[in-house]
Amino acid sequence: MHPIVTITSGAVRGRTEGGVSRFLGIPYAAAPVGPRRFRLPEPVPAWDGVREATAFGGTCAQSPYPAPIHALIGSDGIPGDDYLNVNVWTPDPGAAGLPVLVWIHGGAFVRGSNARDIYDGTAFARDGVVLVSINYRLGISGFAAVEGAPLNRGLHDQIFALRWVRDNIAAFGGDPGNVTVFGESAGGMSVAALIAAPQTAGLFRRAIMQSANGAVAADADDAGRVAAALAAELGIQPTARDFGELGPEQLRAAQNAVALAVMTDPDPQRWGPSIVTQGLGIMSLFPVRDDDIVPGPPTAVLAAHPDRTVPLIAGTTADEFRFFTVPTGITAAVTEQTLPFVLARYGIDPAVAEVYANGRPGLRPDQLFNAILTDWCFRSGTREFADATVAAGAATHVYEFAWETGIPDLGACHVLEVPFVFDALAGAHTLTGEHPPQELATEIHRAWVDFATHGDPGWEPYTAAAPRVRRFDAPESRTVTDPGAAELAALRASVPVP
Repeated sequence: MHPIVTITSGAVRGRTEGGVSRFLGIPYAAAPVGPRRFRLPEPVPAWDGVREATAFGGTCAQSPYPAPIHALIGSDGIPGDDYLNVNVWTPDPGAAGLPVLVWIHGGAFVRGSNARDIYDGTAFARDGVVLVSINYRLGISGFAAVEGAPLNRGLHDQIFALRWVRDNIAAFGGDPGNVTVFGESAGGMSVAALIAAPQTAGLFRRAIMQSANGAVAADADDAGRVAAALAAELGIQPTARDFGELGPEQLRAAQNAVALAVMTDPDPQRWGPSIVTQGLGIMSLFPVRDDDIVPGPPTAVLAAHPDRTVPLIAGTTADEFRFFTVPTGITAAVTEQTLPFVLARYGIDPAVAEVYANGRPGLRPDQLFNAILTDWCFRSGTREFADATVAAGAATHVYEFAWETGIPDLGACHVLEVPFVFDALAGAHTLTGEHPPQELATEIHRAWVDFATHGDPGWEPYTAAAPRVRRFDAPESRTVTDPGAAELAALRASVPVP
């Protein structure tokens, strides 16, 4: 079957298989190429006739992941100018009032797309939810602070896409008044920024923040230093006009060079303190304070504007940072002798390692390093964002994904929960190993469906008096109270956590 749906820009033809209709690669904004690359998103021109929506659309130009990461999750890159596009999966385009989930992909704000197998929305549609996945501008195009261009163009794209959902999702059977936005990693950080942004009021009812941090927002002057370094790498001035005259290959090469420089030489005097701390040691291009959609770090904005909060699920995996250090061989250099020095590189008091060693006896020095960096980059900032949501009076649920992959030494690493959330394990064995537990995917996927449908994921809420955390694991998940409290306290006392 090939259902046809009419939206604000024209008619689109999708495909129905197994009771699920999918519409792929629908542009929600004009192609951001040529003069539009550094402008705010603009409406997509209407088309005549019926547009085919049976294949994924283009993706923002990006470099492949380094080989060790590519081996785990692959890389993205579909050519095409109309890369500001959405995919929609629905159980019935002729229905009405179905809950809606809008997915924002991760990739450190420089990589990723909505076309990954582990983001397939079939299982959500099978279970009565309309799933929308979006693309947005990445890297220099989306987040470089260049003269003559608005800041945070990638976030503006996301807001534009949410407005597209508001205006069009009823045509796919969805309820524009029951939208939940969710994302992982850079997508989760985007979710935090969108919650705090004043322009998103009424665009979504609930939110899910996976493996993120609520404090990510670079200072504009610091972001300008990164843009100047990019321009110097290219031999141009850091202006929208000069950047706009270059092709994707040139931009990618400069972007990669500066990203590597920030990671290998995280000097606050060179890059500015916000790039080093709020870039979490792994990002050089990310949202920037702009007195517009990013008035400040999202956690701080919520504290000042509690009316912007929405019901929230927020959580992390248990071993986030192993994703970045184990495949690349970085952990091999972390020994008992080098651990104090690598912690100091991030401004962390080496004495914190003693607290972690006492709470997790038997861990090797490299495992202690990864545990500390997991908390520094992800868990602490997630818990603080949850605390701000609780303080504002919104229902809050916190989780930890603790099941360990079958890939040696990765543990419960970054990205690992995503194929479980989407109930899409078949396309994830390079990350999960050969025998991931289907019952765990069924459980966590159902929790996300229930939250999107009626706001209750099925475990007790996180509160100031009882900070409960749902620990997803196999063969059995359980709810625990305030796990790792002593470790987080020691970490926060030793260094300002991003």
